[in-house]
Order: sequence, then C-alpha cells, then structure tokens
Amino acid sequence: MELKLFNTMDRRLETFKPLTPGEVRMYTCGPTVYNYAHIGNFRAYMFEDLLHRVLAYFGYRVIQVMNLTDVDDKTIRDSRAQHLALKEFTAKYIEAFFADLKTLNITPAAVYPAATDHIGEMIRLIQTLIDKGYAYQAEDRCIYFSIDKFPSYGRLARIDRENQRSGVRIKNDEYAKDAVADFALWKAWDDNDGEVAWDSPWGKGRPGWHIECSAMAMKYLGPTFDIHTGGIDNMFPHHEDEIAQSECANGCQYVNYWLHCAHLMVNGEKMSKSAGNFFTLRDLLAKGYSGREVRYVLLGAHYRKKLNFTFEALDQARETLKKFDALFVRLKAVTRPGDGKECGELLADADAAFRTALADDLNIAEATAAVFLLQRGANSQLDSGNLSQAGAQKLLAQFRNFDEVLGFFRVDEAVEAVIPPAIAALAEQRLAAKKARNFAEADALREQLKAAGWLVEDIPGGFRLKMLD
Repeated sequence: MELKLFNTMDRRLETFKPLTPGEVRMYTCGPTVYNYAHIGNFRAYMFEDLLHRVLAYFGYRVIQVMNLTDVDDKTIRDSRAQHLALKEFTAKYIEAFFADLKTLNITPAAVYPAATDHIGEMIRLIQTLIDKGYAYQAEDRCIYFSIDKFPSYGRLARIDRENQRSGVRIKNDEYAKDAVADFALWKAWDDNDGEVAWDSPWGKGRPGWHIECSAMAMKYLGPTFDIHTGGIDNMFPHHEDEIAQSECANGCQYVNYWLHCAHLMVNGEKMSKSAGNFFTLRDLLAKGYSGREVRYVLLGAHYRKKLNFTFEALDQARETLKKFDALFVRLKAVTRPGDGKECGELLADADAAFRTALADDLNIAEATAAVFLLQRGANSQLDSGNLSQAGAQKLLAQFRNFDEVLGFFRVDEAVEAVIPPAIAALAEQRLAAKKARNFAEADALREQLKAAGWLVEDIPGGFRLKMLD
C-alpha cells in the first residue's frame, strides 16, 4: 500500500518515496526552551509523533532529528531577566520538555541537538555562504543572507516578491509575514546579549535562529533529506530561510517533502494568555487529566485542519478510554474454547480500513473510525457469548497493533475495578428480582447501586458492574 503525504511545497498529495529504500530521514522543529511548552506546541509535536509512528507502521526505519533552540532572542532576554546563565536557565525547560514528551507517550527522536552545542557547524556554514557570495557583513557587523541571490526565495510560503524593497535587513529572529528581507545569519554582540557570545571570523557574536536548524539538519541528515515538518507558523520566515541558506550552501535540494500542521484553537479562539485560554501540559495535569487523555484530544483532528481544544473534549476522551479499558478487561476474561475464526472478517475489515486511512495523508478520523468499528464488533461478539478465547486474544492483538500508531491505549494495563462484596450482593439481589419478574424491586436496587457509585448492565447469563465517576 502506497503512503501518500501532502507536500506543502507543491500543495498536493504525493506518493512518498524516500531517498534510501526502507529508511526515512526526518527533521522536526523542536522547542525554544525559554518556557514550558504549551498545548499549541504539543499539537505540532503530536502530529510529528503520528507521522513517525505511521512511517514505522509501514515498515520504514525512521531517523528523526528534533532540535532544541537554546540560544535566540527570547532565551537570552528571559535568562538575563532572571539573572541566570543561559545554560542554567534553559536546562530547566529542557528537562521539563522531555518529561512532557514521556507523559504524552511521544516516540523519542534519534537525536535532540541543542543549538549551543553546534556553533562550530554554524560558523562553517555561514563562511561557506560568504565564500559563495550569498552572504555579506553589513555596517552593523552582522552577517546577512542576500535573498536577491536566491531567485526562488518565497516558493514554499507563496511569497510574492514583486515590488518588495530590496536591501532591507532584519536582525530579529522572528519578523512579520510580509517582511521579505535579508535575514541575519550571525549577530554581532551588543549589550543586550550579556555574556552570551562566541568568537567567529567576523567578531564576537551569536547565530541567528534560522541558521541553527540548517546546520544541525545537515550534520545529522545530510545536505538532502526526506521530510521536514513543523507548525504552519514556521513556514515563513523560518523554513523559507532554511531552504535559501541550505540550498545555496550545498547546491542541491534541501528537503523532498514539507509537512505542516494547522493551529490549535481553544474553545474556538486563538490561544493567548490575555484571553485566559493559555495552557501548558502541566496545567492540564494539575486539573486532574492524564497524559493519554490529552494525547487522545490532540490527535482528534487531521493535522492540516485546525484543532479545537476544549475541556469537554478531554472529559469525552476520559469516558471513551474507560470504555476501551473495560473492553480489554472483558476480552482477557474469555475462556470459551474455539479457534477464533468467528472474528476473522471483523479483524480483516478493521485492519484494512485502518491502514488505508493512514496511507491517505495520515487520515486520523478514518483510522479512528476503524478502531471504533472493531470496538463495536468485539462488544457485540462478547454480548452474544459466541467469542472464543482464541478470538478474544486476536482482538487484543489487533488493538495492540492499532496502538503502535495511536499510543493512548493501555491494553495490557487495563484492570477491572475491585467490586466490594456488598455491591456484588446488591447486584445479585437485583438479578434474582428480575428473574422473579419483580421489576419494581429490580429498578429500586439498580438505583441503590447507582447511588453507591456503580452502574449495573445486563449481559447474557448475568450482569456486569462498572464504577461511575
């Protein structure tokens, strides 16, 4: 089955063909470690994790590199405000970032290069651009890339350069979307940098943000690699600048497939501190939600569509995952003999639908629909009493297989709540009343169980108890 991905560069679905058969080299834009990552950041990291898992699911060996931006305008600004050395300041947020990745069950990258550990590579790349005539030192002692020397600048973001002012320079790492201008590769030291500086052939200073990713991607993945990802906000200027400096330095195409995810919204609005809808993962954990519940919500929309985050969605995720846990417990308890053929068609249909959906540009909605198809079918077979132990084990194996991509099930950890003897006794009394056709007493006992926090469900041959929230 061919895997098709939407290449942002060409704005179309394309069949994925890696440079090296069976292997994918992928660069994903990581955090700028000046604060805790927020759920908007994790929407992008979750999309990249889904991509990584799908590639592995289709049999590829994935070499993923995710950078850590530990020197830029913001890290310097905030470290100085807290009177901390840059490394000491960023270490706290790097540690927190890795803890958050673990909480969300995000697949580790092969390498997490930090910008401050690769200054030498950046200096050499900048020197190559100067030697080839693509970069120059201005009167402010900074080194700038000349976009006029790269005619295809703006192709990724569809920037129309007609009538743009030539020779305008921008020193800041981030700038307005319409500010097409020469951008800083190396920033000459000034008082705002404090003690953050490195020696270079052009004087003391530090790298610009954009050159960092190019240098680290080239070191670990080579001059041309398969996939580069990030949020749609990274497309311009960051990714556009990466392409320009990398292709000019190396004389070859930088990346074959560009993938970008859309923004995360909160209750239909853009997330911001001023709007009071800004959340880190830690904020959600403090409210009692789990990492897998957050993961479920962050995977809830196709990566190229805006994801609307709500607390109602988190509550729904909790209920949905509880139902899957209950199903896994029921499947593990099946002891009926048989060869499992009774669920062969159900398994084949769900597996095929899941794979087909993922192959269509990571269509997570259709993939999840296939999972629910299997859930409904499994419950139906359990309720009928016709499911064999072999069939139940095959169903559990298929859910484990799905979880290689989804990452939010706990198939082998799901356990039934311990039922107190008094609750079990009430349920038995209700069953006896129902068999005696004393429905009024049966209903009263159901309500008594509900008041005690338990839901009783009728199943063939008996009942099932579930703990309520």
